[in-house]
Amino acid sequence: MNLKQAYSYAVQFLEANNIDEADFKALCLACSVAGIKNSEYSSHKEDFIVISRLAKMLWRVKEGEPLQYVIGKWDFFESEFFVGEGVLIPRPETEELVDLAVKKLKAYNSPVVLDLCSGSGCIGLSIAKKIKSSKVYCIEKSKDAFKYLTKNATDVDNAIIINDDINNVIDIEEADLIISNPPYIKSGEISALQKEVSFEPRMALDGGEDGLDFYRIINNKWFPTLKKGGILLLEIGNEQGEEIKSILSNFKTVKVFKDLYGNDRMVKAVKE
Repeated sequence: MNLKQAYSYAVQFLEANNIDEADFKALCLACSVAGIKNSEYSSHKEDFIVISRLAKMLWRVKEGEPLQYVIGKWDFFESEFFVGEGVLIPRPETEELVDLAVKKLKAYNSPVVLDLCSGSGCIGLSIAKKIKSSKVYCIEKSKDAFKYLTKNATDVDNAIIINDDINNVIDIEEADLIISNPPYIKSGEISALQKEVSFEPRMALDGGEDGLDFYRIINNKWFPTLKKGGILLLEIGNEQGEEIKSILSNFKTVKVFKDLYGNDRMVKAVKE
């Protein structure tokens, strides 16, 4: 079967099983099997692909498994990251956090960056790749997620990966910037999330009873690790802005930024 036929078959299969975004997901799956980027589809329509492999992937999507896990990797901020069971999937809104960090770090000569709750490393490693003069520490507790972090950090020479809990005392140098997309969903709301999210690790989602546990840890335990004048950048839930401003009591300047959809999504704080 050629790629064009495979894509058409995938669309029909997904639509018949009431899978949303059937066209997009079918294209991603067919191109993944063909070993090409989605943008290269038009010039590879006649290429032969192994339909049995595509069929297995389609069945996994039908069962509710996230598209990103099925493919095994996903684009994020100019790079491709390996993902799979046990690690949080990189999301477009997090790219805005990375973009903000990169803009701030361009003013530094050799900045030290700490990426807390690093997961796949999509935040810290993206910064390390973009700001070549930086030294980026990526800290992740989960052993499953750390496997992906290790794989993604291959050949990123200015990144240091650490398998540890941010609630522990970690001997590390002072940072110019601390960045994190910590778990921020309320424990009681996780079971109500869409089916695809249920495949992602609870550890990467559960922020405690009010969803704010990790912001307290960062304020209380990581404030001393930030240099004077250093910047803290955090991703947050879309209704958590004011609460987190109160939690970050060690910081004098705290500002909430909205994402492209107009929701509270990022917090910037400065250590004075």
